[in-house]
Formats: sequence, structure tokens, C-alpha cells
Amino acid sequence: MSDVCIVGIGIHRFGRTPDLSGLDMGVAAARTALGDAGVAWPDIQFAYGGSDASGNADTMVSRLGMTGIQFINVKNGCATGGSALASASSAIRAGEYDLGLAVGFDKHPRGAFDPRPAEWGLPEWYGEAGLMLTTQFFAMKLTRYMALHGISTRTLGRVAEKSFLNAVHAPHAWRREPVDIETILSAQMVSDPLTKYMFCSPAEGAVALVLASEAKARQLGGPMIRLKAVAMRTRPAGSFEVFAPSLDVARGGSATTNASLAAFTAAGIGPEDIDVAQLQDTEVGAEIMHMAENGFCADGEQEEWLAEGRTRIGGRLPVNTDGGCIACGEPIGASGLRQVYENVVQLRGDGGGRQVPNDPKTAYSHVYGAPGVSAVAILSR
Repeated sequence: MSDVCIVGIGIHRFGRTPDLSGLDMGVAAARTALGDAGVAWPDIQFAYGGSDASGNADTMVSRLGMTGIQFINVKNGCATGGSALASASSAIRAGEYDLGLAVGFDKHPRGAFDPRPAEWGLPEWYGEAGLMLTTQFFAMKLTRYMALHGISTRTLGRVAEKSFLNAVHAPHAWRREPVDIETILSAQMVSDPLTKYMFCSPAEGAVALVLASEAKARQLGGPMIRLKAVAMRTRPAGSFEVFAPSLDVARGGSATTNASLAAFTAAGIGPEDIDVAQLQDTEVGAEIMHMAENGFCADGEQEEWLAEGRTRIGGRLPVNTDGGCIACGEPIGASGLRQVYENVVQLRGDGGGRQVPNDPKTAYSHVYGAPGVSAVAILSR
């Protein structure tokens, strides 16, 4: 079976853009991706796109062109972008099409996300207890993990410090100034042990990717970044995820461990073969826990990894090279595709000041969201 290739990428910078709607940003990202691929909108045979708070992605056709294209809306929490990518990849891999678009965009108001219990199949008491406030849930989950595996508060600070430093060199990032670790650790506490610099923020932005069959990619003649595997999984029994109303005594795996294993199996490689990774970092603890859940280290080894700088740009496994969600913010529909965009930039060697050295050849992206959904994509060139 031939590979699916990413032949065009486009991004609208993340952060705040008061004069533009989420749809405006999505259209801008799509046009950039089309130009990067050297194709026009009428050449695109199908599209998958998603947004959590900015309307239906298929309405983009009124701006891009009413060609009668199959355009399917995707909404899957923070894994919306990853799910759109998985769907688009499957359509090409099945031989139904040979050129398509995956796009995600969003525009969230200021302040924390405000989910409602009923929307997630939960009783009202769950919200009344404050557990729909994700800052509180993540702090609880992280505190437990730190106690079990010996993770220090300073390690949390190291994750955030690295993210802000990487974002200095990422034009699409929201927060592009370095923040030293002492400032991070001594900042206002939001939910113990997480200070305000340790969380991502709801944001605005858009990303679009043009996907092609291998034969079509060769015809186009541009850089060929191969999508070796993409896998999306929901939570298994015994996992402890966002909006989980209880912690099972009989513990199980997680959506992330299952998606990661499926992707590595499909790609025919292992964690040791990855040169650069983008991991979901809703807050710093998520990046730490996801390092282990995706198979890059054992639980507890993150303490040593971060102290030795192994996840920095020049380290053994650079993680979140554009600053991740911590520095870029999280527009839900676009966030997972931003990770893939960044990996394409890295594999093309176009990262500038954040470029991973030694000519990276493989890249890994992982997005995670409520109520325990995860999508993984593995790229190579």
C-alpha cells in the first residue's frame, strides 16, 4: 500500500486576532496550504474540517469556491484536528481520492473553557464539585502522578521554561518571550501545583494541510513528507481521563497508550526511532505524563530527562519545538493540526532558530482531549 503524503501546509498565527473570525483564519490557512502545494481549490477532491466554537468548517466553500466538493465536518474535542487528519488520510489510503484537505480553526473567548456536565454524559453534581473546571482536574491528576513517580515541582517549571524559549523562534506562536524558571515557579498559583505560566490558554488560530497519494505527490514535485501512520482511540476501561467521574481500582491503559501503540505498529518503528515529537501539553503535567504514555520513557524518568535537557531543541528527543500549547495557546479545532504542521516544518528543515539539528527524518505528534480521546500521527521523509 502506498503512503499518504503531506504536500502543502498553511497556518494562521495563534493568539488573539480581534478583527478576524475563526472562519476567516481557516480560509487564510487553507489558501496558504494550497499555495504551498502548488494547487488550486478546484483541484481539491474532498475535505475534512473542524471547529469547536467557530461554526461549521464546510461553510468555507462560500469563500474558497463552490465546487460541489465533499466537505465533512469533524468535532471531537481537542482531538478534532487529529480526527480530521485521520479521516482524510483514510480516504486517500483507500484509493477513493488522491488529493484532499484537512483543516481546523477556532476562536475562543477569554477565560477558561466552560463545558457543561450534560454535554459529556455526566451528572450535575460533577460540575457542582468543580471538576468540570479542567484546571482543577489536571492539577488533581498531576498531584497523584507526582506522588507516585517522584516528579518535582522544579521539573514542572522546566517544561514551561523550555516551551517559552522554543516559541521565541516560532512566528505562529502567541507568547514569544522567554520566561525564566524562577518566575514560572513563583507566579500566581492557579490550581496547586500549577502556576499561571504552566497552563495553555484558550486561543485563536487555524491550520490546513493538503494531503495527496504518493503518485499525486510525485506528480506535484514538491517536498514529500510521508504520513506513515495515524491512529485515533477513545478511552479504555480503567483509564483516568478528563471528565472521568471516578478512578477505577482495577486500572487500565489510556487512550494515548492505545493510539501510540497502534501508530507505532502501523509505521513499523518504535519510540527510539523518533527524532522530534509534539506532545499534548494542556498544562506542563500533561507533557510529562504523555512522555511516558507515548512510550518515550518510563514513568518517573521524566525527572532525569528534564534536568539533563533531553527534550530541548538539541536534546535526545526535542519535544514541542514551537512552544506547544503552553506558548501557542489552544484553539481546539486547530491545535492537533498545528503539531503536524510543526513536524512538517522540522522535517523540511525550515525551523530556523528552533530547527532540530542532525537532519531529522521522523516526527511524532500526539493530541489528547476530553473525555479521553487521543490521536497520534507519525511522519517521515
